[in-house]
Amino acid sequence: MPDWLLSDQLWGGVGTGLAWLVTCCLLAVGMAGCVLPFLPGHLFLFLAAVSHRLMLGAEASGLHWWSFVILGLMMAISQALEFFSGAAGAKWFGGSRWGALGALAGGLAGMFFIPLGLLLGPLIGAVLGEFAIARRSARPALVSGVGSVAGTLAGMAIKLAIGGAMVVWFFLDVLWIG
Repeated sequence: MPDWLLSDQLWGGVGTGLAWLVTCCLLAVGMAGCVLPFLPGHLFLFLAAVSHRLMLGAEASGLHWWSFVILGLMMAISQALEFFSGAAGAKWFGGSRWGALGALAGGLAGMFFIPLGLLLGPLIGAVLGEFAIARRSARPALVSGVGSVAGTLAGMAIKLAIGGAMVVWFFLDVLWIG
């Protein structure tokens, strides 16, 4: 990181109270983003830790370098699980790989039609994948579609749980470990 970014001239005027206010606001927005589909929640949680360290410095912040690695891994794992959850749900409910790929494609397309698109996209994608490519009848196609919705909801719950774990890790490192 450039030295000017970490210099006291840039951050020296920021008091501890203001640093904690900014950090807590970013943490709150991050947790809201774990529930609201249009906010990148885990990114805000990670940025809360980065800004906290930048504003208070390495010693005063209490954050270790390896906390950023742990928070970054948690963020990446959460995004991957959320991305593939609809496809995994379709497969779990007995769908074919075409249903799972349809759920994945529908989830990607559904991101542009927030908030209903996040649930309807995988459902429609899985059903279309089962009908059009796998040539399945209506009942197995619909079961695969319902599975994709269940998987998507499970992915959202996992996303929220990992976001909570990121907040807990942040406070553990700042207040107890560091």
